[in-house]
Amino acid sequence: MSEAKQRIIQEFVPGKQTTMAHLIANPKEDLYTKLGVITDNRGALGIMTITPSEAAIIGADVATKAAAVDIVFVDRFSGSLVICGDVSSVEAALIAVNDTLANILGFDVAPITRT
Repeated sequence: MSEAKQRIIQEFVPGKQTTMAHLIANPKEDLYTKLGVITDNRGALGIMTITPSEAAIIGADVATKAAAVDIVFVDRFSGSLVICGDVSSVEAALIAVNDTLANILGFDVAPITRT
């Protein structure tokens, strides 16, 4: 008599978290061109990756209400958020998004890094 093998299916379900929050101060013009940035509100780029991915919409809303930044890209499927503005505005927006996600929605947030 053969013994039946037990099948186990594992699924990864990410928690509520930001996995990246990064500020690029004074990027070269080529980077803006490659990203298709059409605003004159430049000086820095802020990049975030947020899960669940729909929370990137919340992040975009918080960022634009917290500081004078423009949304370069937001994707509710990948959780990517890219903003631009002057360096202090982008930094303030990233801080506000992290604070909102952590303190209101209970997210684990990544520290803001900078280049």
